[in-house]
Amino acid sequence: MMTKNIYQIILLVLVISFSGCKKEKVYENPISENITFKNIKDNITLSGTLSIPSKDGIFPAVVLISGNGEHNRNEEFGNFKPFLDISNYLTKQGIAVLRYDKRGVGESTGNYDSANSFDFANDVTSAIEYLLTREGIKKNKIGLIGHSEGGLIAPIVASQSSNVAFIVSLAGPSLSGDKILLSQQKAIALATGTDKSEVNKNQKLNRDAFEIVNLYKDGDTLRKKMTEYIEKMSLNDPDKPENMTYDEYVNAQVNSILRPWMVNFLRYNPKKYIEQVQVPVLALNGTKDLQVLASENLPEWKRILESSGNKNVTIKELQNLNHLFQTCETGQPDEYEKLNESFSVIAMSEISKWIKKQTK
Repeated sequence: MMTKNIYQIILLVLVISFSGCKKEKVYENPISENITFKNIKDNITLSGTLSIPSKDGIFPAVVLISGNGEHNRNEEFGNFKPFLDISNYLTKQGIAVLRYDKRGVGESTGNYDSANSFDFANDVTSAIEYLLTREGIKKNKIGLIGHSEGGLIAPIVASQSSNVAFIVSLAGPSLSGDKILLSQQKAIALATGTDKSEVNKNQKLNRDAFEIVNLYKDGDTLRKKMTEYIEKMSLNDPDKPENMTYDEYVNAQVNSILRPWMVNFLRYNPKKYIEQVQVPVLALNGTKDLQVLASENLPEWKRILESSGNKNVTIKELQNLNHLFQTCETGQPDEYEKLNESFSVIAMSEISKWIKKQTK
C-alpha cells in the first residue's frame, strides 16, 4: 500500500474542505422600483425606492431610517449617498431594502419642521405595513437599520410592532438626549483644540438651558423661562452677528432650542424603549465617532438589552470610523465631505453577515 507524503495529505485535506464549502450567492442584477406608501395616521404620503435582489424568490427586507436632518432616501450629503450604497450592497447579498424621503423632503408630503422622533417612528411603521403588502418579501423577516437618530427610532417602532424581526443600530443613542448633546459638544470642542476652561463654561451654559427644557412642560412657561435665560446669557455676547439686534439674536436662539424636534430629543430617554426590544439587535459604532460616542453608548445598549432579558445582542466598535461610518483621521464633522468614502465596506459587511445569520 502506497503511503502519502505530508504534502499530499495537506492537499487532500484542502480539497475536501473547499469542496464542502457552499459559495454564497450574489445577486448581480437587483430590481429597484420607485414607490409610495401612506402614513394614514398623519395623512401624508412617503415616496421612496424598494430594491429587491431578484424578481424570482422571497427575501428578507430592511427599512433604512436616516438620522436627524432633512434627508432624502439616500441620506445624501455632499457628493455622498450612503443609503444608496448600503442598498446596493445588501440587495446583492439577498436582502431587500426600502429607503424613502423623510416627510416634507424630496417627493414626500408632510411638514418636516413640526415633526419629532415619534412622528418619524410612525413613518417607519407605515413603511413596514407597506412591505407586508408586497410579494417577494419574507413577512416574518422584516428588520430596521437606523442611523444616528434612526437608531433611536428603531426601538420605538420595535416596541410597538410585532412585525419587526431584528434591529441594526448604526451609532444610535442609548443615553438621554441632553446627555448626548453635552457629550457631543464636549468631544467636538476638545477635538478642535478649544481650551478646556472654555469647554467647561459652554457645558455649564448648555446644561442649564437643557435643564429648563426638562423642568418646564407647559409651552408658554417654557418659552418665558428660556427667553429670560437666553437674555441673561446674551448680554455683551461677542458671538452676536453685527447685522442682528439683541432681540433678534435672543429670539433666534430661543426658537432654535425650542424647536419641536429639539425639545422632544432633550427630554427623550431611549432606555424606556430599548428595554422593550426582544428581537435580535446589532449595535455598531465607529471608534472616532464624536457625535454619539461608542465608549458611552455601546455599553449602555448592551446593559439595557441584557438586563431586560434579550439573549441575542451583538455590540461592536469599528476602528477608525466616524459618525457617518467613513474611514477618517479626526472624526470631526468638518471632515465628513472631504473624505473619499461614502460608507465603510467593512461596516456594510458586518451588517450583511449579521442579518443573513438572523434570517436563515
